[in-house]
Amino acid sequence: MWNRIEGAPREEIEKIQLKRLRDVVQRVYHLVPFYREKFQEAGITPDAINSVDDLARLPFTTKQDLRDHYPFGLFTVPLDQVVRIHSSSGTTGKPTVVGYTRNDMDVWNEVMARTLQMVGCGPEDVVHNAYGYGLFTGGLGFHYGAETVGSAVVPSSGGFTKRQLLLMKDFGATILCATPSFALHMAEVAKDEGYDLHSDFRLRAGFFGAEPASEGLRQALREVWDIIYVEVYGLSEIIGPGVAASCPHGNLHVMEDHFIPEVVDPETGEVLPDGEEGELVFTTITKQALPIIRYRTKDITVLHREPCACGRTLTIMESVRGRADDMLIVNGVNVFPSQVEHVLTTVEGTTPNYVIVVDKKGVLDKLEVWVEVDEATFADGIGALEELKARLQSEMLNELYINVKVKLVEPKTLERSMGKAKRIIDRREAEGMKS
Repeated sequence: MWNRIEGAPREEIEKIQLKRLRDVVQRVYHLVPFYREKFQEAGITPDAINSVDDLARLPFTTKQDLRDHYPFGLFTVPLDQVVRIHSSSGTTGKPTVVGYTRNDMDVWNEVMARTLQMVGCGPEDVVHNAYGYGLFTGGLGFHYGAETVGSAVVPSSGGFTKRQLLLMKDFGATILCATPSFALHMAEVAKDEGYDLHSDFRLRAGFFGAEPASEGLRQALREVWDIIYVEVYGLSEIIGPGVAASCPHGNLHVMEDHFIPEVVDPETGEVLPDGEEGELVFTTITKQALPIIRYRTKDITVLHREPCACGRTLTIMESVRGRADDMLIVNGVNVFPSQVEHVLTTVEGTTPNYVIVVDKKGVLDKLEVWVEVDEATFADGIGALEELKARLQSEMLNELYINVKVKLVEPKTLERSMGKAKRIIDRREAEGMKS
């Protein structure tokens, strides 16, 4: 472990959390008018926080709140104390802007070092960083974390897949950092280029995040690259990557001496007990420039607080099932892309590349999944394809509890992603606008 706090008794962790929580509540109350007004509306003052459980009394913060106070309205420090600014892409309205003081950068480097140490990453490693650099926090988060543990970093960023493979081979990369979809794409291109993925590369582990991945996809990446799969969870509003990471036992540990997690009912906002599925909420307790109280992530997960076999006592969060805002409601049934992906990774003859298309036929929703067939199955002819299609439709009915039309497409015809994969095309809104 990079830091002894990762295995400290729960009482010690909660004592640290309470002190830091009280400090950050005082900070935002006195320095951010938005929070002071929200606290006053809720009838609560900072002095009322006497336990970590009192966190539930505080108001939520949403992505829209950040956009409404664009660009620096929620900062608690003047710009002369900010050493880094990141922002979202801003594809839906104004971007969300996050700032970091020097101390915030130290915290980020610390949690990223702890992330990389999940597999003992250190000076002997060459880290091939295929996350995007720039305003996206992924690339720079992994970059400075790897430097903190003493590794050599190859800042390759996204795209240019053939060049990336050349550098991975020639530089002897031992660690790959990338989105799951791009890592899978790299494996496909490597095979097409004639590489032997096990003998031409020295990879021993990969750090994957920025998009949900089913267990089937995770297993596919383990096998195709012959690596340890480390799941990394993060979001720029909280700090970037490094909010949580999985240990060798596959448990995703939250760095909760810096970020307090809760799970709430997405509809009512009521805090749910450990073991129940709901929306993940985070409060930052060490950030200076942009501390956030009870941020609603929209991510759906479950929390557990049992000690892990790895020795860590940090809260465990299950892999994100999906996002509340990515969840599709099709004829009254909740559908997550991860459920579709799970089916595809358990049925032979397909690749994990797919697109979900939702349309409307009269008053009813129609769900179609475009599935890419692997080359061997495609070569088997019409009979094999019809059999595969029927099996997929049956398996998706069992998994989703609704009828799904499956459309099989030729190998390598669906667009590959250089970053986060786009899996959903929802045409219902467009249809509604026409009518």
